[in-house]
Amino acid sequence: MKKTYYLFNPGILERKDNTLRFTPCTDNDDAPPDNTQSRYLPVEDIGDFYVFGSLRANSSLFNFLGQKDIAVHFFDYYENYTGSFMPRDYLLSGKMLLAQTSNYQNKKKRMIIARKFIEGAEFNMVKNIQYYNRRGKDLDGIIIKMDDLAALIPNTGTTEELMGIEGLIRQHYYNAFDIVINDFEMESRTKQPPKNEINALISFGNMICYTICLRAIHQTQLNPTISYLHNPGERRYSLALDIAEIFKPIIVDRVIFRVLNKKEIQEKHFEKSLNGCLLNTSGKKIFVKAIEERLSETIQHRSLKRSVSYRHLIKLECYKLAKHLLSMEEYKPFKMYW
Repeated sequence: MKKTYYLFNPGILERKDNTLRFTPCTDNDDAPPDNTQSRYLPVEDIGDFYVFGSLRANSSLFNFLGQKDIAVHFFDYYENYTGSFMPRDYLLSGKMLLAQTSNYQNKKKRMIIARKFIEGAEFNMVKNIQYYNRRGKDLDGIIIKMDDLAALIPNTGTTEELMGIEGLIRQHYYNAFDIVINDFEMESRTKQPPKNEINALISFGNMICYTICLRAIHQTQLNPTISYLHNPGERRYSLALDIAEIFKPIIVDRVIFRVLNKKEIQEKHFEKSLNGCLLNTSGKKIFVKAIEERLSETIQHRSLKRSVSYRHLIKLECYKLAKHLLSMEEYKPFKMYW
């Protein structure tokens, strides 16, 4: 299994024979300090880079990364995803592209898929808070409200109506965070920038989940720009937003509950200003480590009858969607069964 590398500090990434060399430096330096230790990374072990600091590289490096099927995802100071370098789309299929387009242009077919995404997302959100409900947290009322809203999903006629229901479901779901999490208060959902610690973790984690889904899509024949729940738009891979709806509760929210309730992340791991609240570098390292551990965990897959990691589950979701689009098998969103 290839690894994900997170680059938090500014630096120079370059090819060194058949390896990569990362040398930390300050933003304003043309060259690294004399005492800087470079880090050598074997390309065979790398699947993705996540870049949170200023990165210097040249076209020769990106040619090399493309040959080795290594993606690079970029984030700005406020932890917002800004774009990716993706290797060549060698798996793209004309037949799949036509099938994706046809399912998007047919309103009935599009709504079937869009409803599935919200159905799976709501189910997994409820599963999350049921876990804590069984452990003494009083969440019955919230669960009932979420399920009542979910009952409206089959009768939605437009994606706008469906997204409205999803927004109400998620509002109740986020109300549960103040009950589930012990030492921090979420209040309301805020972003760009987030206003408090829980919102900072949600925003940062959701961006990570989005890029993981984008990478999984890229490794299949699906085109990431044609989506069903979110409207396809310029300069974004909207299908990754669709698939991320299912996995944000499983990957991101469960990790947030863990790192806060176990005090792995504390108030000292955040930076606060008039503009909002963000994770500092130490907090980011702890959080991405916890997410990587979650992605590496395995479950016994009911259909495949074997252990599958959470990261691989996302790729399997893409395959299921592809089969649906090609009229091979009805798409059923992944739902937690434990």
